[in-house]
Amino acid sequence: MWVSTQVRFFWAIAWIFPEMRGTLKLETHNVYLARGTKMDDRAMKFVITETQELDGGQQQVWEAVKTSFSDRDCIVYWRYPLFSKVGEQRKEPDIVIVDREWGIVAIEICAAAIAQITQINEAGDWEFSADFPFSGQPYPLAEHHLRAIIGLCDRDPSLWRKVTGRALIVLPSIPEAQWQERGFHQHPHSPPILFQDRFDTLPDLIKHLDPLVPGEGLNDEQWTKLLIAVSGTSILKKSSQPRIASSNKNRAAVVELLREHLYELDLKQEHIGKEIAPGVQRIRGIAGSGKTVLLCQKAAHMHLKHPDWDIALVFFTRSLYDQIISLIDRWVRRFSNGELSYDPQTNPKLRVLHAWGASNRPGLYSTLCKTLNVRRKTVNDTTHKQPTRSLAEFCKWLLEEREIEPVFDAILIDEGQDLVTNNDLKYLDKQAIYWLAYQALRPVDREHPEQRRLVWAYDEAQSLDSLQIPTAKELFGEEFGDLLSKGNYPGGIKKSEVMRRCYRTPGTILMAAHAIGMGLLRPQGMLAGITQKDGWEKLGYEVTGSFQKVGQKIVISRPQENSPNCIEELWEEPVFEFTAYDSRSQELEALAQKISSNIGDDGLKPSREILVVVLGASEEAVELETKVAQFLIDRGLKVYVPTALELDRINPKHPDNDPDRFWMEGGVTVSRISRAKGNEADLVYVVGCDRVARTESDLALRNQLFVALTRSRGWVNLSGVGNYPLYEEINQVLAMGSTITFTYQRPLQRDLDRD
Repeated sequence: MWVSTQVRFFWAIAWIFPEMRGTLKLETHNVYLARGTKMDDRAMKFVITETQELDGGQQQVWEAVKTSFSDRDCIVYWRYPLFSKVGEQRKEPDIVIVDREWGIVAIEICAAAIAQITQINEAGDWEFSADFPFSGQPYPLAEHHLRAIIGLCDRDPSLWRKVTGRALIVLPSIPEAQWQERGFHQHPHSPPILFQDRFDTLPDLIKHLDPLVPGEGLNDEQWTKLLIAVSGTSILKKSSQPRIASSNKNRAAVVELLREHLYELDLKQEHIGKEIAPGVQRIRGIAGSGKTVLLCQKAAHMHLKHPDWDIALVFFTRSLYDQIISLIDRWVRRFSNGELSYDPQTNPKLRVLHAWGASNRPGLYSTLCKTLNVRRKTVNDTTHKQPTRSLAEFCKWLLEEREIEPVFDAILIDEGQDLVTNNDLKYLDKQAIYWLAYQALRPVDREHPEQRRLVWAYDEAQSLDSLQIPTAKELFGEEFGDLLSKGNYPGGIKKSEVMRRCYRTPGTILMAAHAIGMGLLRPQGMLAGITQKDGWEKLGYEVTGSFQKVGQKIVISRPQENSPNCIEELWEEPVFEFTAYDSRSQELEALAQKISSNIGDDGLKPSREILVVVLGASEEAVELETKVAQFLIDRGLKVYVPTALELDRINPKHPDNDPDRFWMEGGVTVSRISRAKGNEADLVYVVGCDRVARTESDLALRNQLFVALTRSRGWVNLSGVGNYPLYEEINQVLAMGSTITFTYQRPLQRDLDRD
């Protein structure tokens, strides 16, 4: 579901020009699109969070619900992740239906046979025989879950007391005649029940059921907000910021509008974030698709669902520590209805681990070293002096010299492309870091010891070091390369997911980043590329043209639903600008003037809303980072260089630094690309394009440019010095606007369609 471009534009005008709000009358019944009308959406709207729990009777109930609601405007969850305290445990509702017409329906399944219900007492409490382990009372439990979900919805003022709520019990082992033979139907407190032989009457039962929670009919906007509230994406909404600006129509106004309206229900994300696969799972997502958010959601759900599990969420960019911990905390609070929070210092069962670890921060590698009683090594202990290759070397050594003890039940890996190295550091034919993580996992069950809960998310276009793509065969070798085969696990959870919708980066910027990063318009031929129509579609593109023969014209474009950031409709000027200067001093003078205007005239905050990224190989990137930061300081701007303990501190070094810090209030962050990965800002300045242009055939440098451009939530300003062929290539890409036309050739270095 998404909101039409025209309506987003009207919202923007009404927000930027308050005096016009009364003159804009929106016909909301035409505003919301794609509400479950496509055949693929019919299956997607049924979210099953964990398949291993479905026994025969529960499976029958679930299938009956799917049949009854397949054509309705709704979303349905098996075990919706809202964990309420039931005795000493926390339990989620069995089935939750969120229906446009009927509101929210909570269903509790009681699988007891008729003989196992010994009596229903005067108060209406069900009593069970000792051989039926049911905790609590079915209908009060369903009512409790319903009121908890309604309470979440009521936090939105536009939904307060608007959402209707119903609850019922399903008895999959008891036909109606047996119930009546016992006389239970005559009890004055008899709740609404769906019996084993009446599954086909479920819609009728719900329709005529008196609501437990009365509500009102929902308009289109309220229905969309209800879906957002139920999905939980509302917790990601950024709070509005106080602004001081010289005009009403400025960047700050557009930023506030985007923060207000960019959150919506995404059925693909609902499945990925809330499903717990009974084995390995791969998540391939383009930049800005929400991979980190979903892994944090999945980790929080696993933790509350299985508090006895040992879970690790692993990542590579140290500046993501605070972001990941904050996201997990928000999801834990959400899924526990505010009763629990997450603190990594006091929670040993869910661990946030950098791939390496440090003396004061445990990581995956250092944790396993401690388990094996092996001294942890650092980058300084190897000749590679490159973090990924050094880590792979030490992981390979551990695998060769030690028997790895399984200590985790689930490992989730973010930034998966950064943990892959070239073939010389493989363990046998496996990627050493991944194979170590796999070996550190307990098998899901004894019958299938090869299945272990290793989940990895990646975007191969963001790899800064290796050109290897983290497919199952690449990671686990020939022997275990089929772990992702056969598509789905029993019950329907997918082994491999593709995220094609980019929420962060505007479509024009994302398209340009892909075209420049791959070299699609490069005269000598593309360096990297996708060689099949299906591959482009998996990235969210529409494609015309044939890949059957070299030399064919290909046209790609991004439909609005896959790039819902509508800033291009709200801003009269280009969102992507490229300028080549005669000298570095000219480039930096222009940079300083623009940032001063962004803060003073546009009302943007220096920290988190403006970001400066410098390009180049490691040593020259450090040199350029220093030069840019010092120049901006000399021009009176407050600057933050990542890891520093204070503003305007250049070249921070151990021990007077904080390796995990990327932002500081009041200062514009100036960063190399290695630290900027995973972070984002509304306006991104990318400095030093000449560092890429000098050796434009270096795909790793082009990937730097791709990563830098896709840090943007709104605008990009790319600059460099001199005159290079790459600059003409960039200008050609920008001139094409909303479509990119290129001549198909086999990629010279990297085929991104490898699977």
